[in-house]
Amino acid sequence: MAKITTHKLQEMKVKGEKISMTTAYDYPTACLVEKAGIEIILVGDSLMMTVLGDDSTVACTMDQMIHHIKPVVLGAPTPLIVGDMPFGSYNVSKEQAIMNATRLMKEGRCDVIKLEGGKEVADTVKAIVDAGIPVMGHIGLTPQTVSKLGGFKIQGKGDAAKDVLEDALALEAAGAWGIVLECIPDELGKLITEKLTIPTIGIGGGRYTDGQVLVFHDMMGLFDKFLPKFVKQYLNLTPEIVKALEEFKAEVKSGAFPEEKHTFGGVTEEELKRLY
Repeated sequence: MAKITTHKLQEMKVKGEKISMTTAYDYPTACLVEKAGIEIILVGDSLMMTVLGDDSTVACTMDQMIHHIKPVVLGAPTPLIVGDMPFGSYNVSKEQAIMNATRLMKEGRCDVIKLEGGKEVADTVKAIVDAGIPVMGHIGLTPQTVSKLGGFKIQGKGDAAKDVLEDALALEAAGAWGIVLECIPDELGKLITEKLTIPTIGIGGGRYTDGQVLVFHDMMGLFDKFLPKFVKQYLNLTPEIVKALEEFKAEVKSGAFPEEKHTFGGVTEEELKRLY
């Protein structure tokens, strides 16, 4: 399968072919996603919650993002790799945003970057794109500013739908190649997808977006602190993994593991006698 590019994803939108996207934060997961043929991998700042145990994404740093992007790139050569710009890495100035986006591309080796925000970051998006770096937008529920939004709840209801639509149009005009739509009404996701010429990827963005993204740990049952309404759990691996670990512990305690087939030879009885 050929390397997925933003141009390929644009073609998929035009053809009406749905786009699949998930997260990965390490080499083994990236290898699994590669084998599954998923088109896009997001190395998201969600790693703070799903992998590092924090209660929000805000504390994520550039160094942490780069650290996690590198092995994903090595494990998944085919999907488009999206590197998340962490909170505070693009808010001070356009120059700061370009510098940090460049770091993700050069040091992390991702294909494109993603940042959160609508109209208020449109000029920043344009500056990054003008610097030669492809940008993916993210509007609706933006986890980095969840306190400002009043918590993890649906955005764009009622009159607020106009603001979300304007955000989407502003990002497209600024040169974004695609947009994540998070936690917005089904009908609004449909409208935005129809209005835009660039791909939309929904996460709680409804049935009509050009593609869907779910966090790997959510869909595999590896994160049990909470489960958003928009998540479909395709596997529940936690109890299976715990069961395997309990079995390992029991066999160690009983002496059932390791068996002879798990051990190495190489010293004769005569040689052992000389060692005593």
